[in-house]
Order: sequence, then C-alpha cells, then structure tokens
Amino acid sequence: MRRWMPAVAAVVIMVGCSDEPAPQPAPPSPDMSTAPRAVAVNPGPYESGPYEPPRKGAYFGAWIKPDELTHVGRLTAVGSLEQSMGRRLDFINTYRRFDQMMGTPSDEAFLADGASFMISWATGDNRSILAGEHDDLIRRQAAAIRKIKKPVLLRMRWEMDRPNLQATMWSGEDYIAAWRYVRKMFREEKTDNVSWVWCPTAEGFIRGDAPAFYPGDDQVDWTCVDVYAGFEYKPIGTLMGPFLDWAAQHPKPIVIGEFGVAKAWGSEARAAWLKDAERTFKVNKQIKAVAYFESDPEGNGPNQQFQLTGDKRAFRAFQRLVQDPYFNP
Repeated sequence: MRRWMPAVAAVVIMVGCSDEPAPQPAPPSPDMSTAPRAVAVNPGPYESGPYEPPRKGAYFGAWIKPDELTHVGRLTAVGSLEQSMGRRLDFINTYRRFDQMMGTPSDEAFLADGASFMISWATGDNRSILAGEHDDLIRRQAAAIRKIKKPVLLRMRWEMDRPNLQATMWSGEDYIAAWRYVRKMFREEKTDNVSWVWCPTAEGFIRGDAPAFYPGDDQVDWTCVDVYAGFEYKPIGTLMGPFLDWAAQHPKPIVIGEFGVAKAWGSEARAAWLKDAERTFKVNKQIKAVAYFESDPEGNGPNQQFQLTGDKRAFRAFQRLVQDPYFNP
C-alpha cells in the first residue's frame, strides 16, 4: 500500500489538445443525463503486456502540473491532489522530452512510495530515428525504464496524428516504422516491463486519419485516446465515439490517456460533463484506465485550461468519479 505522503511525477508540460476552431458560446443547458454514449464492446481476453488491466472496473490516474518544476514542487503537486481527492492515484502520468530520461529524484520518490507510471515520451523526427541518429538515446531510455523494475505504460509519441506534428511524424508509415524500430531496441535491451500504449486524439478519429498510424495488434498492448471538451462542449461519448467504434475491433484494453473539460464552459457545465464522463467510462467495459489532465498550461486561453482544483462545483463532480468503487479496483 502507498503511504500518505507527498509524491509527484517529473515533467515537461505538454498540452494534449489539438488546434481547433474558434470557441463556441456556452451551452444553454449543461444537462447531459440523456446524452448518447458510444460503447466499446470487445469482451477480451485482452493482450495487454506486463501492465495488466483490472479484472473489474478501471484504474484512475492523472497528470498534475506542479507550481514549480522542482523536485519538491512535483512531490507537492501530486500529494496535494491526492489529499483533496481522498485517495491515491493508481498511476501517475509523466511527460518526457525525447532526451529526458526516467529515474529523476522525483521518480525515485514515487517508486519508493509504491507508485506506478504512465510515461508519455515525446520521441522526435521519425525519419531521423530510422536513420539511427538517436540509437544511443533510445537505448539509454530503455535501460532507465528497465531499472524501474515494475510494469509501466509507455505512450510513445502520443497524439502523433496532430496536424502540427506532421513535419516530424512525416506519415503513418514512418511512425509505424519508427515504433517498430524503437520497440526492437527495447527488446534488445531486455526492457520487458513496458506495456506499449498507442494514443492518438479523438479528433484524429473524427477526421478519419488516426487509424493510419496504428502499428498493429502485434505491436500495441493498450489502445488509447485523448479527449477534451475544449473548443466544443459535447458529451464525451460523442467526442470519442469514432475511437470507441474502432477500438472495439481490437482485443486490447483501453486507457483514456488524457481527458478534461475547459474552464470556459463554467462550473455547472463542467460538473455535468464530468458526471457524464463517469457514466460513459463505466458503460464501456473495455476502458480499463482513465487519466485526468489537471493543468492550466501557461499561455493558453480558457478553452485550454483544465485544472479542476479551485472550481468547487466541478471538483465535487470529479470527487464523485474518483471515489466511485468502479475506479478503485
């Protein structure tokens, strides 16, 4: 069991939201009690790699932006949220640039306290990876993750389908080739504690281009999607419905890598959206883990500010979700 003490993830702040049209006016009614909810129905068994899904319910995790990017700041951020929630996180989402290794003092503090990680690793230009320009860096990261000595979720270049990443992703074929290249090096380094998580955006499935980046069932352990009520206030089931339809065709557990509802929509609408999110996650039995994006990234407007702390009405809805026995497997 993890003790009640502050702990935190190490990080680079990288917002998971894609570019969208101009903000929409707040909805006249936040009631989503009859909102449509898509259903992922693949019953398993799931091929999940070493990070095994719960038999019932779903794990709950989060990314929490620290006030200061220091060891103490990172420890305090997660400890504070956990205390406010009245529970521990099942896993902590931590962001790393391509050249940022796991194994920081914050990582060590978390691991000593029994934490689990979802590592969101921003690998670089796919063609330079395939040219062998980053082999040493990749092998060093593999060795650093191996030293964790417990299962981790690894989101290799999450949201690869974002239009603003096309210059480094090049194409779906390049991304898939780079994925296989990196995973091969992890095998060569005997880093066998990784469950590989493929995580595009909900918008990529709405546009229809995300599936072109899928490396294949033999390469992916968990499927994933990032979904936000940012520039559009729609039920979460509507926003990620195309992804859920696709995911039901694959025998993999699902992790919602990032989800959030923007401050722009107001407290009442945020609370309603979170209540609907709880229902939607529970009806989709293939969803085995969810992670909130508890952050107000600097420089972003209210449509890309997702921190719930300080919004009493929205945070109460959030507390109901995280304290639901379904999310405490």
